[in-house]
Amino acid sequence: MTERDFLTIDAVESAELIALLDRADALKRDRRTSRVLAGKTIAMIFEKPSTRTRISFEVAVAELGGTALALSSADLQLGRGETIEDTGRILSRYVHAVVVRTFEQDRLERLARSASVPVINALSDYAHPCQVLADLQTVRERLGRLARVKLAYVGDGNNVAHSLLLGCAKAGMHVAVASPAGYDPIPQVVGRAEQIAQGTGGAVTVTTEAVEAVRDADVVYTDVWASMGQEGEAEERRLIFAPYQLNEVLLARAKPEAFVLHCLPAHRGEEIAAEVLDGPRSAVWDQAENRLHTQKALLEWVMSE
Repeated sequence: MTERDFLTIDAVESAELIALLDRADALKRDRRTSRVLAGKTIAMIFEKPSTRTRISFEVAVAELGGTALALSSADLQLGRGETIEDTGRILSRYVHAVVVRTFEQDRLERLARSASVPVINALSDYAHPCQVLADLQTVRERLGRLARVKLAYVGDGNNVAHSLLLGCAKAGMHVAVASPAGYDPIPQVVGRAEQIAQGTGGAVTVTTEAVEAVRDADVVYTDVWASMGQEGEAEERRLIFAPYQLNEVLLARAKPEAFVLHCLPAHRGEEIAAEVLDGPRSAVWDQAENRLHTQKALLEWVMSE
C-alpha cells in the first residue's frame, strides 16, 4: 500500500481536495498542458461494466502521455483463481499505477496492500470517489463555491451516497441524504461525515423524507435504484423507491435556481423524470465530462512524489 492510494474520498484532506479541483479546472481550460505520464503505463482492471469511467480514464492517461492497459478478469489469471494479492504484486513489477473497478471494497483494499504502486478506486460497492471529484467540480463551476452549498441526494444509500457524504463534508457543504428505511447509508460513513463536517463548517442530514432533504437545496442529485449486482431486486426497489423519484414536483421544493446531477447511467421515468434529466436545470452532461478532468488531476496526484 502506498501513501498515494485513492480508495475513498477520505484519502485526501480538505486542502488537497480543493487543490485537486483547482488542478482539474486548469486541465479543463487546456487539456494538453501536462505529460506527467509520459513513458508510464496504467493498468485498469474492470470487473464491472463501464462507459464513463473506462473511457474517461483511458483518454486521461493518453492525454497525460501514458499508456492505458484495460483488463477484465477474463484477461487475467484472476479468472482462474489467482489471488488478488498476487495480482497486485505482479502488476507492481510492470506498471506505474492500477485503476480498479470491482465489487467488494475489501477486494480493492487487499490489492492495494499487496501492491507497491498507487491504486485508484474506480468504483466499488462501498465507494465511488472518482465520481464525487467530478460532482464537486461541477457544483463549483455552477455556483463559484462549495462552502455552505446544500446538496440533496435522494435515492439508494449506496456507494455514490457514501462518497457524497464524505466529499461534501470535506468541502464544507451541507449534504442531505434521503433514502427509504433500510436503504440508508451505513452508519459508519454517516458518523465519519459528521466528524469531518465539524471541522469544515459543513453539515450532514440523513432522513427518510425526500421533501425534507430537498428543501432549499442548491443541488439535487440522484442515482439508479438498483446498482450493478442488484438486478434481481429491481422490481421490488421500483415500488419502494417510487416516492423518491426526482421529478418536477420534488425539484420545486429546492431553490428556484437549483440544478440537477446524476452520475449516470440514468433510467428515465424511474429515479429521474425525463423532463428533469433533459431539462434546462440539468448539469448532468457537464458532470459527465468533468470525470475526464478530475481524473487527470487525480492521476497527476497519485504519481507525484
